[in-house]
Amino acid sequence: MLVFDYEMVLNAREFSERPVNYALVRILPPDNVATDAKKRPFVVVDPRAGHGPGIGGSKSESQIGMALRAGHPCYFVMFYPEPVPGRAILDIVEAEVKFLRHVADLHSDADGKPFVIGNCQAGWSLMMVAATHPDHVGPLLLAGSPLSYWAGVRGKNPMRYNGGLFGGSWLASLASDLGNGRFDGALLVQNFEMLNPANTFLRKQYDVYSNVDTEAERFLDFEKWWGDVFLMNKEEMRFIIDELFVGNKLAVGETAGPDGRNIDLRNIRSPIIVFASWGDNITPPQQALGWIPQLYESVEEIRANDQTIVYSLHPSVGHLGIFVSAKVAGRETEELFDALDLIDAVPPGLYELVITDTLPDTPHVELITDRYLYRLEARTLDDLLAYDDGRDDEVAFRTVKRLSESNEDLYDVFASPWVRAMSNETTAEALRASQPIRLQRSLLSDRNPWMGPIAELAEMARTQRAPVAADNAFLRWERVMAEAMEKWLDLYRDYRDFWVEAWFRSDTGLRTERRVSHCFLMDVPTLADLLIITDAAVNIAPSLAAKVDIAQNAIELAHAIGIEEPRLAVLSAVETGNPAIGSTMDAAALCKMADRRQISGAIMDGPLALDNAVSLEAARVKQINSAVAGRANILLVPDLDAGNMLAKSLTFLANADGAGIVLGARVPIILTSRADELATKLASCAVAALVDAARAVAPVLSPV
Repeated sequence: MLVFDYEMVLNAREFSERPVNYALVRILPPDNVATDAKKRPFVVVDPRAGHGPGIGGSKSESQIGMALRAGHPCYFVMFYPEPVPGRAILDIVEAEVKFLRHVADLHSDADGKPFVIGNCQAGWSLMMVAATHPDHVGPLLLAGSPLSYWAGVRGKNPMRYNGGLFGGSWLASLASDLGNGRFDGALLVQNFEMLNPANTFLRKQYDVYSNVDTEAERFLDFEKWWGDVFLMNKEEMRFIIDELFVGNKLAVGETAGPDGRNIDLRNIRSPIIVFASWGDNITPPQQALGWIPQLYESVEEIRANDQTIVYSLHPSVGHLGIFVSAKVAGRETEELFDALDLIDAVPPGLYELVITDTLPDTPHVELITDRYLYRLEARTLDDLLAYDDGRDDEVAFRTVKRLSESNEDLYDVFASPWVRAMSNETTAEALRASQPIRLQRSLLSDRNPWMGPIAELAEMARTQRAPVAADNAFLRWERVMAEAMEKWLDLYRDYRDFWVEAWFRSDTGLRTERRVSHCFLMDVPTLADLLIITDAAVNIAPSLAAKVDIAQNAIELAHAIGIEEPRLAVLSAVETGNPAIGSTMDAAALCKMADRRQISGAIMDGPLALDNAVSLEAARVKQINSAVAGRANILLVPDLDAGNMLAKSLTFLANADGAGIVLGARVPIILTSRADELATKLASCAVAALVDAARAVAPVLSPV
């Protein structure tokens, strides 16, 4: 796909240690272009996401072309179709470290460390390189690179739901086992194609045939690259899915690096530049930028870490246009290159690169030699968060992450050995040949003897065709039909994406990282305050860990109904610790955890017996002095038996009015008894509405 000549510099397949199917090449500038060895070298790394390399240098107006015209020596990291057996992503990271170190050595007198451009999936690998070897990397440009895989807005970005719909990463492992240990990149390309079925099945073919004199060469050049799919090792795909797509671990420091220690992106010392587009349906801006508020609490923390982050958002260009630097995105790429010295000089912080056209009324226009003006505007994390519609929806992805891990373990133990035993290179090659991406090209090629007559018909069409007038009725009908078919395919896509999201959200269900628990809200005639009893309906014999969530759920219910400082009593049969009575030990542990703010939002005491929890007189007689004893408004019972009997005793023996609600789920759940009166059910609805309103103001579910 590269349109530039190049020479080999390092071939990682020949490394004595940890060889991989990557290579570093030097781009040879065209005859009419001169580079300056003193200028900072540029290194472009293309994505390995099914296709072959070269998209970053596929045109003279590409990233490489722009860098060469600016006089920078250019290098390109390429890869080969066949992976080195057994090699994984961390081996590739180590190879890229060697590449960048070698470029830096070749240009030791240059005016800066190598400027490294990571296109799409190459972006996260370069972030790993920069975090583990910060001294070898200069400024980083992440072009359309996803780093926050769960981010996105409702109603858009359907690719992020795929892992949840199919149970996580086990399908990639199955595909790799069927491929004799190698994953077919055609499966990834097929995913990309299905994002826009109107373009895949109609528009790109219609455009080339309706403009065959001008579009044929461009179409064939692109399709040769698009259909030339590469292979990956099973180990590589497992890492990509488990650590990134489904696991989303890199941004939060949970991914282990080559040395076994977790990778911390805050170790990166070079400026980080993010280029994304609102027209990108593969890496939307939320996924390109969402890692920043995941990694840092505030801009002040970014500054304290001596980090500079700059981003630029294009309003419309598609995913591939970001790399190709087509005319629509060329100004952003060129201005980002020009702004390198400014970015190096600005104080640490978060900035947006804002680009405007030079206009006749621009101040001092006579001093401006460029068509565009750019400036860096300081931004806050709130500006980035505003691009998303909140992060509550990411809770479902944590559920998918755990589901994926479980399914992967089950597949590895029970299915993978059988699939691998039945697979070999012959069956793997047959499967690859039958893949639709390859099949549509092989069936419509000279390899298929049935296509022989088509060559003669094509030549006949070339010699006999004649243009028609623009107002030709058949031409107008053709265009109307093409537009109608495109609209129908777009409508299919929109409905499909809607139901994919709806299915994903129903599939992940109501569960969150918090254990669900039930609360009775009781209005007891003999007590001055409302009384919350938990858990009397869901958790039968809760463990200490479960009681932590049960307590927190009840506290948040108290806040929702207006109790600013709830008083929570952890009940047992006695008010002193006794190793023979497990509930007293749990109570003591829970109260100590509250002291350490592992449970927050309430005053807690325990163990307390029921009498001295709700009666000041009983607490006085037993000489229990605490802010909770005798005044508790939340009673955390030892188990379901105790709680259920207590709540029903108050209802039927003390004429208490009540409401029942389940908390800890994505939404409050109304749960009452079949014997409850209408007033109780209506009260439960009212309480659920209060909880939902409180969550809308201040979401309470915390990350895993």
